[in-house]
Amino acid sequence: MLLGMTEPGDLEEQAGAGVPDNFRRLWTPHRMAYIKGENKPSGSGPGDGCPFCQIPKMKDEDGLIVARGEAVYAVLNLYPYTSGHLMVVPYRHVADYADLDGPETAGLAEFTKRALTALRKASGAQGFNVGMNLGSVAGAGIAAHLHQHVVPRWGGDTNFMPVVGQTRVLPQLLRDTRDMLAEAWPAS
Repeated sequence: MLLGMTEPGDLEEQAGAGVPDNFRRLWTPHRMAYIKGENKPSGSGPGDGCPFCQIPKMKDEDGLIVARGEAVYAVLNLYPYTSGHLMVVPYRHVADYADLDGPETAGLAEFTKRALTALRKASGAQGFNVGMNLGSVAGAGIAAHLHQHVVPRWGGDTNFMPVVGQTRVLPQLLRDTRDMLAEAWPAS
C-alpha cells in the first residue's frame, strides 16, 4: 500500500473520516499550504521576497531554471498543471505586460517559442496552453511580477484524476523535468 492511499479492504468507518465507499484516495496534505497561501510571498517588490526576483540568483538546478536570456528566463512551475509546465519571466520586477520594454517583449516572445520547441522535442507535447494572468483578480498567484505560463498538453490528459479526483498525477520529478528541458532547449 502506498503511504496515504486507502485500500479497498480499509472501508471500515473511522471516526471523523466519513462514511466508507469504494473509492481509493490519494491524500496530498502537503498541498494544503499552497491552497491556503501559507508563507506565500507578496511579491510586491524585489525586496519583498518576490520569488521571481530571487530565482535568478540561484544556480539553475536549484532554482529549476531551464534557460536564461538577456531580458527573461524560463523556469519550471513549482505547482505544475502538467509535467513540463514552465513560465517565461522577465528579470525586471514589472507587473503589467504593457510596461515591458522592447527587449523584454521580444525576449518573452522568443523564449515562449523556444519553450514550445523544447517541450515538443523532450516530451512529445501535442498542444499547449500559453498565457498570462494579469492581476490577482485574473488569477495571478504573484501578480506583482509578470510571468507567462507555457503548459504542455496531450490527448486525454484531462481524465478523471483532475476532473473528478481533483488530483494531478505528475510522473516525473521537477529536477528531472528541468534537466530534460534544459537539454532540449534550442540555442539562440
